[in-house]
Amino acid sequence: MELVAVLGVLFIAFLLISAALAVIGIVLKCVLWVVLLPIRLVFYALFLPFLLLKVVLGAVLLLALGPLVVVGALLGFIALVAALVVPLLPLLIVAGLVWLIVRSSRPAVA
Repeated sequence: MELVAVLGVLFIAFLLISAALAVIGIVLKCVLWVVLLPIRLVFYALFLPFLLLKVVLGAVLLLALGPLVVVGALLGFIALVAALVVPLLPLLIVAGLVWLIVRSSRPAVA
């Protein structure tokens, strides 16, 4: 019974220490965020032209290479369909021959 009480006290002490460390970590993170915020804003202001350049170059590349990508995707789709249909051609030929035999064996209805 005493062991359970000691373990309970240790567990509560562990929870209190964990909570205290979590609060210290949150406060430290908030202080660092407030201290480093002006530096981050300066860097954002300095790198904004590069971000705009990236957007403009991306748009130009999209306009230049977009049609090529679409054509490549269409050719890939056609190749995929052909790769799936070509193995079925022998079955289609056999089905066509059976259809011709059945059709020629029946008399035509006028």
